[in-house]
Amino acid sequence: MLTLAEKILFVIATLTSLYYTYHGVALIMQRINSGQGKIDWSLAYKRIGDLIVKVGLFQPVFRFRLGPSILHGLIGWGFLSFLLINLADLIYAFTGFKLLEHTGLFGDAYRLLADIANVAIIFGIVAMAVRRFILRPATLSTRDTTLLNPKARFGITRDSAIVATFIFIHNSMRFLGESFGVALAGQVDSWQPTISSVAGLWSGVDPQTLVIGEHIAFWLSIGAVVAFLPYFPYSKHIHVFFAPLNFALKPERKSIGQLSYINLDDQSIEQFGAAKMKDLGWEQIMDSYACIMCFRCQEVCPAYNTGKLLSPAALEINKRYHFNGGGTTDVAMTELISEEAVWACTSCGACVDICPVGNEPMRDILDIRRNLSMMESTFPKQLETAFKGMERNMNPWNVSQADRMKWADGMSVPTIEQNAEPEILWWVGCAPATDARAQKTAQAFAKILNAAGVNYAVLGKNEACTGDSARRAGREDIFFGLASQNVEILNEVAPKRIVTTCPHCLHTIKNEYPAFGGNYQVIHHTQLINELVGAGKISMNLEGDNMKVTFHDPCYLGRHNKITDAPRTTLDSAGITTIEMPRNGAKSFCCGAGGAQMWKEEENGTARVSESRFAEAKSTGADTVAVGCPFCLTMMNDASKADGGNIQVKDVAEIVAERMK
Repeated sequence: MLTLAEKILFVIATLTSLYYTYHGVALIMQRINSGQGKIDWSLAYKRIGDLIVKVGLFQPVFRFRLGPSILHGLIGWGFLSFLLINLADLIYAFTGFKLLEHTGLFGDAYRLLADIANVAIIFGIVAMAVRRFILRPATLSTRDTTLLNPKARFGITRDSAIVATFIFIHNSMRFLGESFGVALAGQVDSWQPTISSVAGLWSGVDPQTLVIGEHIAFWLSIGAVVAFLPYFPYSKHIHVFFAPLNFALKPERKSIGQLSYINLDDQSIEQFGAAKMKDLGWEQIMDSYACIMCFRCQEVCPAYNTGKLLSPAALEINKRYHFNGGGTTDVAMTELISEEAVWACTSCGACVDICPVGNEPMRDILDIRRNLSMMESTFPKQLETAFKGMERNMNPWNVSQADRMKWADGMSVPTIEQNAEPEILWWVGCAPATDARAQKTAQAFAKILNAAGVNYAVLGKNEACTGDSARRAGREDIFFGLASQNVEILNEVAPKRIVTTCPHCLHTIKNEYPAFGGNYQVIHHTQLINELVGAGKISMNLEGDNMKVTFHDPCYLGRHNKITDAPRTTLDSAGITTIEMPRNGAKSFCCGAGGAQMWKEEENGTARVSESRFAEAKSTGADTVAVGCPFCLTMMNDASKADGGNIQVKDVAEIVAERMK
């Protein structure tokens, strides 16, 4: 198809384009490699199946914003198809031979695929452009109060315009050029229905004109790709390359909330947490290039939704625009996110869970907290009480260990000294052991265990805080001491199974303690209750009052540890049908207590996180909010009192104990 002169010109243009593209990509890899840790390439082979689902089917995209996700799918699937289509077009341009179109049924299917993909991409990109530039939903930007690189506010729009223009020109010109080719052939191609329809418009056009048109269309279509490539490393479109790498190479974690292990016995460690971007892991730096700037993480962030300064999207965008402005990884993290925003995070994991490209902005924030708390001693002063409590009395309430079992006064609750080989070790947790309201949950669960004849024991005065709040607040030193002590005790006890009424305890013992040599089977109390009901060890009085219950999924139960069915099944076994809140399961909205927020005042905003969540629960018409976490119990109970106290807040164990025969 191309003349010799055109072929030479195309090769020169392509080589020049690839030269500048290479330099852009090399700079990106240099920045990523400057991060902490090493890439484990073997992980990619283990995740082939997962990659097919996430990259090939765009499964993470479809979890949110269904309409735009469908449009993105049209563009994305079309893009994947065009990797083959563009190759075939290049072969035709240089040889005049349409390789894939002379293979019988496969060729027919190929042409149909090309026709459909062409139309899908054009329709998708036009619709997405209308959404961004005409409809302009607020969810595609951030508030003026959010710390966002000044160049990003205009730059994101400009970048979107450049990318949309490139995609539209590339695909529309390919479509037009193909229609010229069909018209030159002089016959309708039923395997290219839309292209053939357009080709009919050229029935009376001079063949030479069609040849010229075909050449022009090729240069505009493939030429757009050649022209766009050097810009590719600087555009958000590079997520098509780094998103698959994110899914393939991210370090293995037991949950989205598992943090990296720091051995405080290693005296050679000089830096704790992230003071500068180079202190982040290589994968955290790569996140900035995988980011598509869609603001989905911001849309589900409880802090942002209640008017706080935090925007996880802005953090990733600031990292990226810092690089695009020629910056290095020596930049201080507090230039990319304010300290106030850092301390507004509840570590709920919603940003990590919803990100369609596998980014983890929460992890950056917790690493910044590590630096602020450990290196700078800069943290909200209200946290000092909790820190001192965990250091002196091994619990953030600062209650004496001698009082650890007072909640069980008058009850038969065996300690490990009294029952050395229990089937179940019940990790009671600090809240149920020391907080007056949470103690009712512990008492209810003890009643259930005793009624079912469970062979269990508690550690009693030997049990200490797991250190969750200390770790989420950046105090790795406190966490390290508590974790080391607890693992030593647990390994000596060698529990067959551990049950806990606190998702934060569950998460820490199950996912964080293995790094300290503690590997245990840990379950939530609602899971154990389900087992007891299924085994016929407890039965319910189903003739009670007709409660209207809505269940609030704790972040560290549902999102961090994927336990969403057990609490609902437990309530169902008690004869209660739950009324679901709009945001439930893995998409549940936070109560506001996680990430050490339990021990400090919220940052300024338009509302309290707990009150926003309680309002959502109230909107269901329920008369009771069921929870499965002592932190959630406190936050929802306080919000209910502030609202007049007409709605009860109870742990699932309390509801079961009340209805148990």
